[in-house]
Amino acid sequence: MSTTQDEFRRAMGCFATGVTLITVDDQGKVEGMTANAFASVSLHPLLVLVCVSHKARTHAHLHARKRFGVNVLSEHQQRISEHYAMADRDPASVGQEIGAQFELTQHGTPVLRGALAYLECRLETTYEAGDHTIFIAEVEDVVVHEGRPLLYFQSAYRGIGPTLK
Repeated sequence: MSTTQDEFRRAMGCFATGVTLITVDDQGKVEGMTANAFASVSLHPLLVLVCVSHKARTHAHLHARKRFGVNVLSEHQQRISEHYAMADRDPASVGQEIGAQFELTQHGTPVLRGALAYLECRLETTYEAGDHTIFIAEVEDVVVHEGRPLLYFQSAYRGIGPTLK
C-alpha cells in the first residue's frame, strides 16, 4: 500500500485541533507562527511539544532563544492565525491590520492579548522528525481566560458546537 501526501493530509484533516500562536522574542520584536501540531506531553514535569517545519521563520528563533510562549487562540482570533500562518507576512502589519497586541512576561516572552490561554515555556530538548523539529519544553507559567477556542478541521477554521450528551 502506498499513501500519497495528499491522502495523508486529508486523513490528518479529519482530526480537529485547536489553534495556537507560538511566540518568541526576537531582539525586541515578536516573532511567531500559527501551529496546530501542539500537545501536552507530561504532568510531572509539566511538558508540552510543538512541531515546527524546518522552513518556518520561527524555527531558528526557538533554537536560539530557548524560551517561547504558546497562545491558545480564541474564536475571535482567526485573522491573527491567518497572518502568522503566512510565510511572507509583514511584521509591521500585526497591530494595525489584524489587531494583535502583545505584552511581555518577566522573562521577556511575548503574550498575545485576548488569547484563551497562555503557556510560557522553556526549551528542554529537540528531536528531528522528517521535515520538522519536535520542540519539547517545560511549562513555567500558565494563564487561562474564559472563552471559546478557535478550531481547525478539514482545512477550515471552525467554532465549537454544542456539548454532546
